[in-house]
Amino acid sequence: MGHSDLTVPTLALLEEELRCRLAEFAQAGMAGLVRAGKGIPVAFGRAARTAGLALVTVLPSRGGMPAQLAEPDRGAAGELLMLSQMVRLMDYDPAIRSACVGADERLLRSCAHVLAVWDGSPSNGRDATAHLVAYARSHGVDVEVLWPRGAAHEAPVRLRHDC
Repeated sequence: MGHSDLTVPTLALLEEELRCRLAEFAQAGMAGLVRAGKGIPVAFGRAARTAGLALVTVLPSRGGMPAQLAEPDRGAAGELLMLSQMVRLMDYDPAIRSACVGADERLLRSCAHVLAVWDGSPSNGRDATAHLVAYARSHGVDVEVLWPRGAAHEAPVRLRHDC
């Protein structure tokens, strides 16, 4: 889990760092769990595959059927499915932020260890990483925070106002 606004170079740094960490989990016979989406989930999936770690991808569903993902999450989900050994459906609406946070909370309760890509910033209206780190820790889940040297967020989108 982690920030959804990382730069492309940061995602490459992250994938390399994750590969090293995930190799240890692979040797221990563990599996990785990721909720389908662009950015960190894809970097995690690629690193898991390279490290030899079994990957489980969680897809949103409604009534037991996979739910539609918006682009670019749809393309990312396709890549994750190709990297995965197993797919798990979870009932939530991917278009509703609170539903995604609730899905992440349910997933965190099933984990023994969480790798969080987090710069220490508080949660805000778009990013719930701080909340999810605190949530995992409060439920006794071991949390390891990663923030690779040189990591950066994408520049915020500025609205143009013409007069």
